[in-house]
Amino acid sequence: MSAPSSEKRGKIRVLFLCTGNSCRSQMAEGWAKALHPELLEAYSAGIQPQGLNPDAVRVMAEAGVDISGHRSKHLQELAGLRFDYVITVCDQANEQCPVFPGTAKRLHVGFEDPPRLAASAANLEERLAPYRRVRDQIRSFIEQLPQMLEEL
Repeated sequence: MSAPSSEKRGKIRVLFLCTGNSCRSQMAEGWAKALHPELLEAYSAGIQPQGLNPDAVRVMAEAGVDISGHRSKHLQELAGLRFDYVITVCDQANEQCPVFPGTAKRLHVGFEDPPRLAASAANLEERLAPYRRVRDQIRSFIEQLPQMLEEL
């Protein structure tokens, strides 16, 4: 990968940013760590942290990725880190994303909000369906992420 700061570390440092850092950004961090541990140094944060979503933890565990030890973090907690890429995974975070110092490149890949989609679910299976769908969409994105970053 070509980002100068990542060459020194050997890994590309990526921040997945979402509004609440409870679901989508947590899933992205989990997938990045599971699928590309040798290439990506993954973090996640939120603009307004809301706590880790238990349904996100549940559907990631179903797929073999344990994010139960993650916690919802405010973007300010990572202020001392320099990122090669900041990837917003929800539209609100994209609109409110602050400027990052250094050479961080910003990307936006919006995913639907599982908690909002599951709000009217009648049972557990209905409630988890949007989480599973978004989980799988994020996995597909993360699988292709190193190649995408190489081409930027």
